Amino acid sequence: MYVLENLDQLATLLREVGRDRELYVRWSLGPDADLPAGRQGRQASRDALTGVMLPGLSANPLRVEPWWGDRSLRLWVARRLYDYCHIRDLRGPGASPWIMVGEQCGRGPDNEPLVICHQPVAWVSEEALREADTVVKEQGSAEWGPLHRAD
Repeated sequence: MYVLENLDQLATLLREVGRDRELYVRWSLGPDADLPAGRQGRQASRDALTGVMLPGLSANPLRVEPWWGDRSLRLWVARRLYDYCHIRDLRGPGASPWIMVGEQCGRGPDNEPLVICHQPVAWVSEEALREADTVVKEQGSAEWGPLHRAD
């Protein structure tokens, strides 16, 4: 997989590929850890609270919602990355965001999409994550932050 070096590259990917196919971002050790060998078998996640196996990979859509209008695509992707940046700390060394083409197959217990990955696309670089952090913090909202329960 190639690496998206900045938010502009992610926005371009979303603009060019995301109009025809569903793109998702997943925070994990990557496709090699998440996808069964040879793409055969079951793609699954595990619910952290109960340990229940979920029928798909927990991921978040990158698709821009119609209500977003002509607002900044860069801000949209920054927010999508920032929402779950705490997962890196929870999952340990090597956990990073990666982009996939996928298909939603259900919802998890936190109402998150469960996705079947059809094609891993790209890793998201540390620089892009730093940019996302900066872009989100520049919005100046004291009421908003990552979707992290433990805080």
